[in-house]
Amino acid sequence: MDNGFLEHSLGSLTTTAGTDLGSQTAVAPEMVKRARQRIDVDKLYDAVRAGDRTQIARAVTLLESTAPAHRVLAQELLVRLLPYSGNALRVGLTGVPGVGKSTTIEALGMKLIAKGHKVAVLAIDPSSTKTRGSILGDKTRMSKLSAEDNAFIRPSPSAGTLGGVAKATRESMVVFEAAGYDVIIVETVGVGQSEVAVSQMVDVFAFLALAGAGDQLQGIKKGVLEMAEIVAINKADGPNVKHAKRAARELQAALRMVRSEKELWHPPTMTMSAVDHSGIDEFWEHILEHNRVMREAGEFEKRRREQQVGWMWSMVHETLLQRLTTNREVVAARTDVEQQLRTGKITPTLAAERILRAFDEHASE
Repeated sequence: MDNGFLEHSLGSLTTTAGTDLGSQTAVAPEMVKRARQRIDVDKLYDAVRAGDRTQIARAVTLLESTAPAHRVLAQELLVRLLPYSGNALRVGLTGVPGVGKSTTIEALGMKLIAKGHKVAVLAIDPSSTKTRGSILGDKTRMSKLSAEDNAFIRPSPSAGTLGGVAKATRESMVVFEAAGYDVIIVETVGVGQSEVAVSQMVDVFAFLALAGAGDQLQGIKKGVLEMAEIVAINKADGPNVKHAKRAARELQAALRMVRSEKELWHPPTMTMSAVDHSGIDEFWEHILEHNRVMREAGEFEKRRREQQVGWMWSMVHETLLQRLTTNREVVAARTDVEQQLRTGKITPTLAAERILRAFDEHASE
C-alpha cells in the first residue's frame, strides 16, 4: 500500500470533506482539529485491534456519522485497519418479513460460536430511513446471541439513503474483520434494492422463504433467485414439513428456469427450522461448500476485487447526488423548477436539464 498516495488522498479529503457544498469554502481543518480533541484515532485503532467491544461500537458509530470532520477521521481509521481486514467469510441473508431471519441467524451464530468462531451481524434496513425509527428489535429477537462475548449485533443507521446505509455496512465489515470476527452475517431487513446491495458485498447470498406464502413467484419477480446461492425453506417443522418439502422442489424447478446450467455453482434448495435447529448444520455446510468451490476456481478473489470497484462507483454516485442536492444554485432553482413541473409548463427532461445546468455552472466557477 502506497503510504504517500494515502497521505495525499487523506489530505485532499481534509480540505474538501468539510466544504460547504454550496459555497465550496474549505472549513474542514478547524473542524477536524476540534474533532480530534474528542476522538483519538490512534487509541481507537488499538482498541479495535484488541477486540474492545465498546470501542468497536464507537468506531462503527464514527463510520456512520455524516459530519464532515468525522468522515476524515473515519477514513484515517479505515486506512489503518484495511491491512487486517478481508479474512472473514461474509454471508448475506434475505427473505420477506416474518420468514425467521433473526431466529436463523441466532441459531447459526450460537453454533458457530460453539465451534470457536467470532460472529458479527449487520442489518440493512432502508425502511427505517423513512421514519428514522430504531430497529434495535433485532437485539431483542437475538437476545442469546447478543449476550455472547464472541458475537456483535449492529443495526444499520436509522436515517439516510440506501447507498449511505450500504456504505456504513461495508465499512463496518472492515472494522469487525480487523477486530478478529471471522464470520460476518449481513441481513437485509427490507426488500427490493436492499437485497441487491447485500448481494454485492458478501461472499455467499442466501434466500429464506416460507412454504405456501407465494415466496416462489415473488422471488422470481424480484430477481432474488437470480442472485441467491443458497435457498432455504424455513419453518419446516410440525405440520409444515410436507409443505416445505414441496415448496423446495418448486423452487428448485424455478431455479432451473432462471439460472444457466453453465454456471459454476448450482444453488441448492433445502428445508430448515431455526426453532428446532434442524437443517442449520446443513445450511452452514452449503455455505462452506460454496466458499470452497469459489476459491478453487479463483472466483472468490475475483468477486472481492469486483466488489471493491463496485463500492467505489456507488460512493461516487452517492457523493455526487449529495453535492447536487445541497448545491446552493440547485437549491435556489429547485422551487421554481418543481412548480413549473406541477403546472405542466415544463417537461421532466427539461426540468432535469435546468437542475444540472445550475449545478454545472456553479461547479465551473
